Amino acid sequence: MNILFVYFNLVIHMTYSKRSFNDNYKHHHHFFDSFTFKESDLSDVSTHHRLRHHHDVLGDILWPVKKEAVVEGDIVLGGLMMVHEREDTITCGPVMPQGGVQALEAMLYTLDRLNSAPEPLLPNISLGAHILDDCDKDTYGLEMAVDFIKGSISNIDGAEYHCNKTQVRKVISGVVGAASSVTSIQVANLLRLFKIPQVSFFSTSPELSNKQRFEFFTRTIPSDHYQVKAMVNIVILMGWSYISIIYEESNYGIKAFEELEDLLAEHNICIAVKEKLVKDSGVADESAYDNIVQKLLTKPRARGCIIFGSDQEVAGVMRAVRRSNATGSFSWIGSDGWSARSLVSDGNEAEVEGTLSVQPQANPVRGFEEYFLSLNVENNSRNPWFIEFWEHHFQCRYPNSSKTPYNQKHSHLCTGKEKLTRQNTVFEDQLQFVSDAVMAFAYAIRDMHRDLCHGRPGLCDAMKPTKGTELLKYLRKVDFEGLSGDRFHFDSNGDGPARYNIIHFKQVSKGKYQWVRVGEYVEGELRLNMSEIQFKLGHPKPPESVCSFPCDLGQAKKYVEGESCCWHCFNCTQYQILHPKDPTQCIACPQGTVPDPHHIRCEDIPEEYLRPDSGWAIGAMAFSSTGILITMFVCGVFIRHNDTPVVRASGRELSYVLLAGILMCFSVTYALVLRPNDVVCGIQRFGAGFCFTVVYAALLTKTNRISRIFNAGKHSAKRPSFISPRSQLIICSGLVGVQVLINGVWMVISPARAIHHYPTREDNLLVCSSYIDASYMIAFTYPIFLIVICTVYAVLTRKIPEAFNESKHIGFTMYTTCVIWLAFVPLYFGTANHVALRITSMSVTISLSASVTVACLFSPKLYIILIRPERNVRQSMMPMRYSAINKSSATTGSGSMMAAVMVTAATCDQKQQIQKHVPPVEKDEDLSESKVKPETKDISTQTSPAISNNMLNSSQEHLPKINNNCNVGNGPIGILPCVQTKDFPL
Repeated sequence: MNILFVYFNLVIHMTYSKRSFNDNYKHHHHFFDSFTFKESDLSDVSTHHRLRHHHDVLGDILWPVKKEAVVEGDIVLGGLMMVHEREDTITCGPVMPQGGVQALEAMLYTLDRLNSAPEPLLPNISLGAHILDDCDKDTYGLEMAVDFIKGSISNIDGAEYHCNKTQVRKVISGVVGAASSVTSIQVANLLRLFKIPQVSFFSTSPELSNKQRFEFFTRTIPSDHYQVKAMVNIVILMGWSYISIIYEESNYGIKAFEELEDLLAEHNICIAVKEKLVKDSGVADESAYDNIVQKLLTKPRARGCIIFGSDQEVAGVMRAVRRSNATGSFSWIGSDGWSARSLVSDGNEAEVEGTLSVQPQANPVRGFEEYFLSLNVENNSRNPWFIEFWEHHFQCRYPNSSKTPYNQKHSHLCTGKEKLTRQNTVFEDQLQFVSDAVMAFAYAIRDMHRDLCHGRPGLCDAMKPTKGTELLKYLRKVDFEGLSGDRFHFDSNGDGPARYNIIHFKQVSKGKYQWVRVGEYVEGELRLNMSEIQFKLGHPKPPESVCSFPCDLGQAKKYVEGESCCWHCFNCTQYQILHPKDPTQCIACPQGTVPDPHHIRCEDIPEEYLRPDSGWAIGAMAFSSTGILITMFVCGVFIRHNDTPVVRASGRELSYVLLAGILMCFSVTYALVLRPNDVVCGIQRFGAGFCFTVVYAALLTKTNRISRIFNAGKHSAKRPSFISPRSQLIICSGLVGVQVLINGVWMVISPARAIHHYPTREDNLLVCSSYIDASYMIAFTYPIFLIVICTVYAVLTRKIPEAFNESKHIGFTMYTTCVIWLAFVPLYFGTANHVALRITSMSVTISLSASVTVACLFSPKLYIILIRPERNVRQSMMPMRYSAINKSSATTGSGSMMAAVMVTAATCDQKQQIQKHVPPVEKDEDLSESKVKPETKDISTQTSPAISNNMLNSSQEHLPKINNNCNVGNGPIGILPCVQTKDFPL
């Protein structure tokens, strides 16, 4: 006995320190292999600890007094009920009417129904009970549970059960209870050692679902794992993102809090305050609850608060709310441990108002209310605590009742005529779970009896006593309809079905409060009737429980230090959007895009380019089209009058080249107004410079020829080289070829591409790459060079006689072109951000240059051809003073060169100075024509014929001597009758 005494001291003290019996059993199992125990030994141990630890002497009152409710039967079930509340100063508090006394009576009532049924579930077998009170304390409940193992020593390793001959104790086949999770965990560790199945009715801790630790534990109520999910779903439905959590410091509260933290984090719901309710073999004083409420008030925006605790602790919180004048400051989400409990709501109606609680779905046990209301002290002697309940319920002291710390305050005696009624009695809503726990044992025993006893009435030897391991197998497989009418079965973890009611404490009318069912949570789906919910009378809208309201669209968050749900909002800048993955950052939109009005996404800026249907493009194309028509008209006139003196004198080949270049200048406009792409950009880059090169190469060839002819005339009468039409075309082609080479190299080094250009953040210009860096000027560099050279030649040939001076027209063309391009350059570079204006200005400048060329070079010829055709003869190509020469000249040869100019020079003495001016002798024209028959030779030229006076001086050596009296000046030649003439080709 001494060894056993030491063993149970060790076991109980290890349990007080909350160590698992799973480990204890491994270390101490060998004690049971060596000893045979007597029941009196266990009784002595139990009595020793009860007197040593849990008897408090209050004056002349010994408290608590161990009592037990016993119902005889063939198979006995243990019961562990929280008949009394927990108290801080003493071991057991006052009687608990609903979760305690009513739960106990629900167990007794179910046993009565099973044993007295017309068709009994168990054939010739009665179920008994041995019910104890744990006072809602884990340590005290563990000590009470020792009574359940006294008759079960034989369950360990098949050892025989021994007892003394004077006392016989039934084996406890299973235990119904305990109510609280913390007590159930301690008791489950003990019962596991002795292989006694346990079915709890109110313990909801998720930890108890671990069957590796709690192999013999099952429960009819669902795990808090599902309750927590239901509570989080309610929070989400309310639109709350910032809440507080209060949980009791027990396995029931701590495990629920851990799951709450995980689930809330998954849904981005933040915890403002998390506080523990003291529950460790006692209750806290008022200051502890006041401190909790004060901490809640430090986060006034967290209006929603989840309380996961038991009714006694929650009642203390509600009283503290009232003391802190914080009534109405919070909206509660309650757990099943305190929902619909009068202990919480009575006297605290205003503080509890608006609570939404999750309560395991339970229907009333049929017949129980009538049974309970029919009870009184006289007819309910099997419940030893019923007198305490009667005194508590009617606030009187029953005659000859034992003294308790709580019935001393009652001033009057009970008459015995008091009666329980529905008006003065509040029923526990979850008694179904108590009844189902008893029914589960009954159905398991029935199935076990059917298999082991093969249907023989009464207990067979195989069930004397019942084996806990075998009974557990049958217990897990039960499936029945309970006294509530609901089907019941255990899930794979040994838990009850996950069905919950959502109940709401509301003020149904002024001053009248009531718990109302407003929804349910079944199989993971929350159904809530929002129209039935009102957190305050006349205020159906849920209160806001958010630290910071969501930022407006396009605003980023700056979190408050230490707070994950509190932030300040700030706007993204003009060209930024909110980061799609990080709400605390803004990111800049890429080039070519701008934020939408809400700064959520970047939108493409519409491409900007010169569209053919725009006014700019239409104007440019109209101008170019006019120029093309005029140019084609000029071409047609020249072709029609191809062999007339005017056309021939203008140099037909180069004139047609010039007209082709002008036509290309006008046509470039159409390439400039097309939507840019790589091909169009290549055409623009090549065409813009090429067309100018063709025009000014032809003009340069003309001016160069004129200059060379008259320069050569100053020094020699010899015809200059390379003035034939073929030579002129070759020279012109060579000049154009240089531009083609430049463009070819440029294309290889930097291919033309259409790109997007962003001169400003709000521009998206679709342009050719040459547009950006003004590399178009590469294409214009060579034509500008030609323009400059042409201009220089035009200046040098400006004093050529008027009749032969087409260079003056070319000079005027060059001067005007220079002015146009000097105006274009600043306009082009000054309109970099205006695509339409820039392209249009380039197009118009090119067309205008071509128009000037057409007007200056071809309009005089068109005037003669079309308006003054009588002047389109050879005589009209020279002034009257050249008529003697012209008339004596022969008809011009074929070709495109101008008509040959016959120049006759004579001198009387080669050493004599030639007179500077010799006036023409027109009156002797006929004579000179009849006497002088000069030889003629055609000379083709691209410009109007002209003769330099000095040219004659330089060619005297080639002229025949006439006589010493004849002088030839360096001016226009006079043809005298005595003169002998000779051709001089220009």
